[in-house]
Amino acid sequence: MKIILLFFLLTSSVFYAQLVKGTVVDDAGRRITGANIYLDGTKTGTVSKEDGSFILNLSTQYGNIVFQKDDYETFTVGVSEVINKTLKVVITKTNAIEEIRLIPYTSEAYRNYINYFLDTFIGNNREEVKIKNQKSLKFSYDKKNKILKVKAPNILIIENKKLGYEINYDLISFSADFNSKMVSYTGTSFFKEIKASNTVKLNRINAYEGSLLHFFRTIYDHKIAESGFIVNQVVRIPNPQYPSEEELNTLKNYLELVTQPDFNNFPENIKEIARKKNAQSQYMLAVVKTKIPDSDYVKRSNGQVFLQFKDILQVNYSKFYYELKGKEFIKRKNQNVLSSFLHSDDEPFEISKEGNITTPDQLINEGDFSKNKIENMLPLDYQLGD
Repeated sequence: MKIILLFFLLTSSVFYAQLVKGTVVDDAGRRITGANIYLDGTKTGTVSKEDGSFILNLSTQYGNIVFQKDDYETFTVGVSEVINKTLKVVITKTNAIEEIRLIPYTSEAYRNYINYFLDTFIGNNREEVKIKNQKSLKFSYDKKNKILKVKAPNILIIENKKLGYEINYDLISFSADFNSKMVSYTGTSFFKEIKASNTVKLNRINAYEGSLLHFFRTIYDHKIAESGFIVNQVVRIPNPQYPSEEELNTLKNYLELVTQPDFNNFPENIKEIARKKNAQSQYMLAVVKTKIPDSDYVKRSNGQVFLQFKDILQVNYSKFYYELKGKEFIKRKNQNVLSSFLHSDDEPFEISKEGNITTPDQLINEGDFSKNKIENMLPLDYQLGD
């Protein structure tokens, strides 16, 4: 009876501790020391010891655990697949970066490409938010298709003095299509506290209010309207001001005949087609239903919460910024109205209580949500007041 009782107590203890433990090795079975193991997007992490062993304590069953070490392929696995298990994690050496035509770090490159990357990835705060090893980045540009790609052979060390974090960011991919004006990037992140003054705490509160993280948490807590979010249903319709398919073909055929195109010498009809193509979007967004109930886009089943919807969601939020008076955070009276758009193509995304979602790179966001670059990114284990 004592052995059985001890067994059940041990099982219960392990369950509540939410442990993931094991050993990191290479493909030859050699134990790897100094591998970074962390819960993606959080401050929760550890490093493998000299014998390759590790123990990671978690407070959630959601999210992804990342195994990362420079010169090795990053390995990611869902928490739910490995919780309370002993693992043997095999990571392999990376192959050399494929041969691409690189952009040198010149003043022209900064004007045309590097600053664009920093604006869309980091944000506009260059004084307080910096990539400490920026020169390790590799930039390439496809002139024919107007696509900028950025590769990071090493983990990016990003210092965010504004929010008081150092972020280890594993940039897996970055691509910017200058024709469609679409930017996409994926990566994993691990946060370290470097400063927690009252000013930093104030900046964190203002970064959190009205953010995508804030919105997801209110969905999980079933407090969307109570928290001040207003959600509308939106559909995409053709823009009558955008050139027709016939006009686009006319423009394409003309450009194929001209070896050195000079816009000033284009025929007037070609000029007008090109002007409309550059000035207009192919589609317009139209609101078809306002203040929709969360049951239209949130599904709840057996304690699980899913975001799933057709068409597009418009998410509006009246944001009041806080200011510091003495040691108190005071909400200002004036407000900013934030407006964002979410596209999912009817794909379901499970939401955790921390505000994380499955396959976040599959959820397209536009508007104010898309302005939350690295400079405003908070860890998933952030809580108001931290």
